Amino acid sequence: MSAITSASSLPVKQAIYAKISWRLLPLLILCYLFAYLDRINIGFAKLQMQADIGLSDAAFGIGAGIFFLGYMLFEIPSNLLLPKLGARKTLGRIMVLWGLTSAAMLFVHDVKMFYALRFLLGVFEAGFAPGMVFYLTCWYPQARMARVMAIVMAAAPLGGLVGGPLSTWVMTALNGSSGLAGWQWMFLIEGLPCVLLGAVVFFFLDDRIETAQWLSNDEKAMLTANLDRHEGSHRGFRHVLTDPRVYAMAFAYFCLICGIYAVSFWLPTIVKSGGVSNLMTIGLLSSLPYVVAVCAMFIVSRSSDLRQERRWHSAITAAVGACALAIAAFTIGQLWTSLISITIATAMMWASYTVFWAMPSQYLKGNVAAGGIALINTLGLLGGFISPTVIGLVKSITGSMQIALIPTVVLLLLAALTLVANRFPSKSERLRP
Repeated sequence: MSAITSASSLPVKQAIYAKISWRLLPLLILCYLFAYLDRINIGFAKLQMQADIGLSDAAFGIGAGIFFLGYMLFEIPSNLLLPKLGARKTLGRIMVLWGLTSAAMLFVHDVKMFYALRFLLGVFEAGFAPGMVFYLTCWYPQARMARVMAIVMAAAPLGGLVGGPLSTWVMTALNGSSGLAGWQWMFLIEGLPCVLLGAVVFFFLDDRIETAQWLSNDEKAMLTANLDRHEGSHRGFRHVLTDPRVYAMAFAYFCLICGIYAVSFWLPTIVKSGGVSNLMTIGLLSSLPYVVAVCAMFIVSRSSDLRQERRWHSAITAAVGACALAIAAFTIGQLWTSLISITIATAMMWASYTVFWAMPSQYLKGNVAAGGIALINTLGLLGGFISPTVIGLVKSITGSMQIALIPTVVLLLLAALTLVANRFPSKSERLRP
């Protein structure tokens, strides 16, 4: 046995995993940042385009959520093909098509076209996030997954952090340039970089350890041995479809997604209701919750990995997020009180989300994990459609953002209860670092 594969060579292992992380994670982080930015920038575009194309709050909510219907329809087929086609082709194709579609949002001139392009954006992005999760399980052992997920998933709140100031600056500075409104420039500038990133992914990523020419044979042997690639208890994707634990995880994820996208799509509107009218100020204030969210993700995920425990870490943060969102709902109009509360809620929801994604990849093994992770994500992302749609409809009917947010608070509490009640695998085996 070589020095690298020896159990006593922990510093060597650390160095190899650091090498992998520097090779893979920066690119994945950048890709996921733009993926999330292109999902939520519609919340900032609303501040200008709503008047330009005659968009009601209800229509905006439907358009924001219809993205997830397209995503859900094509996600499972995309991920079932991923082990055969490889991450390089799958993720590269996804990014090029969604980048072109996101940029095409500048041509929206009525509600029907708004719905159509939001739906197509979901179709073309389908499978990116769960595909990325499955791809990471091909490189990292389970004991490292929460930390790795925190690093990559931090790109989403970073997208919110960057997206607020960037989107509102573009909308303000370029409004009227070359005959385009500010929101049109925003879609163009934030969409086209994804096309370039898709090409980089295709030529730069390695599908698996065995094809990585930048790893030595000894390093490949150590990494492969450390993955523990057994197929688990599922005999195939059909077996996954009959597993109640998979649906319990999907329901918990659905509830978390409802909370995350309630904030993502409506945060600019909530800030504006606190008396802020300047677009740049709205963008800067909307970025604050994501700063705290990134910190919370790293702290909670590190604690989860150190204790090799997932369920309680995810459940407690979801419950705290629910309480904070309830306070935010009843203090809308009081800018700083509601902003502080929604910052805590955002941080806790993202921390719960990050630790949650370490559980499906621990429970589902082998190639069946690609389809299983996609199934959980598909069912969960229904919350991305329901949450903004319900909030928009309730706000249109009642005129109250407070009432619109209460169902989301209840769903976050249900997520916490589901995670506690179902003993998802957290200490089923000693995980190897």
